[in-house]
Amino acid sequence: MKLLWFHLMPYTELPDDFAQQHRSVWVDIHSSLFDPKRAHLMYNDFMDEMEFAADCGFDAVCCNEHHSNGYGLMPSPNLIATALARRTTHTAICVMGNSLALYNPPTRVAEEFAMIDCISGGRLIAGFPVGTPMDTCYAFGQNPSLLRERYLEAHDLVMRAWTERDTFAFNGRFNQQRYVNIWPRPIQQPHPPVWIPGGGSVETWQWCARMDYVYAYLSYFGYKDGRATMEGFWNEMARLGKDRNPYRAGFLQFVGVAETREKALELYREPAEYFYGRCLHTDPMWATPPGYVTEATQRAGMVSQVGRAAATSARARQRATEMKEIIDLGYVIIGSPDEVVEQLTEVATTLNVGHLMLLLQFGNMGKDLAKYNTKLFAEAVMPRLWKLFPDWEDRWWPQPMETADRAAVPAFVPGLAAE
Repeated sequence: MKLLWFHLMPYTELPDDFAQQHRSVWVDIHSSLFDPKRAHLMYNDFMDEMEFAADCGFDAVCCNEHHSNGYGLMPSPNLIATALARRTTHTAICVMGNSLALYNPPTRVAEEFAMIDCISGGRLIAGFPVGTPMDTCYAFGQNPSLLRERYLEAHDLVMRAWTERDTFAFNGRFNQQRYVNIWPRPIQQPHPPVWIPGGGSVETWQWCARMDYVYAYLSYFGYKDGRATMEGFWNEMARLGKDRNPYRAGFLQFVGVAETREKALELYREPAEYFYGRCLHTDPMWATPPGYVTEATQRAGMVSQVGRAAATSARARQRATEMKEIIDLGYVIIGSPDEVVEQLTEVATTLNVGHLMLLLQFGNMGKDLAKYNTKLFAEAVMPRLWKLFPDWEDRWWPQPMETADRAAVPAFVPGLAAE
């Protein structure tokens, strides 16, 4: 199986009384809480952590896109991915992803992803999320009832831009371009592998099956809560005549590993409680604008991750923000290497997921602890998980250039920047 290191880049210095004094971490979070000078240090720590994960041998490093919030400080994951492409060698760069409906024109996505693929030598995984309602409908003012239609049209434009060799005209409902002829073009042909991050929409499952894309469930609430969603996904794949290749799917899981379970509880209590008590403190008013959730998904009884986060936030002081609840509910897996291997093996095999994305930095976790968690996982857990699913082919993984044909990683020269 593949192990991917995922970073949300949360703001790590929200005040202790944040949930009591502020109604939401998203959309209308007050700008006075953001200190650009502190964010300078955070961003550089985050980038160090992601490069460190690549050095530790993770199959990929992942970044994503969010807006107007303290939950994730990556309004442009492409900037982060470009820097990573320049400073890493063999690790895949997974951008999860660009919210297509927010780009005008969407050919911007086609160009920037192609540029990242070129810089990295063909290591890009292209993620295309519909986007949370907070990002798309409120921060960027999109009509929720038109969002999915706008998204699908943008997707079609990007794919044509990547695969058609001649200049063409595109005349859609939302996008009209007389001349589409992107430069640069991606190394991977016919295009980089496409992953679709989702929260449980029936239409997303069906679309992934039709397009042969990876469905990546980015769960805030762990494998116990995610079991019903993944069972629904695989049932839909069976109904549509698709095989159970575990590499059709990805799943996100918070993990904290230490030499002993007792030490893990001590080390990861604060960052876990920070994440669930502050980073997910979202007002329910932002969670489900009319038209955002489709009729079929509502009929199936699926609850979005955003809606679940908002509901949890509303009762945050009563439930699931203390470490015992967080662990008992499976939100965060913690323990010794042996315990973490056992639990993650159960996660992967029970959910039938071949791409496991790990949040090894979460909440207000500092760089030293994030590196400790990453290194111990890489050395004592990862080699024992790689052996899972040996009989399946991963057809959704990057196909980079041969190493001998790629540019060398630029050398760091101490003092050069100061000269």
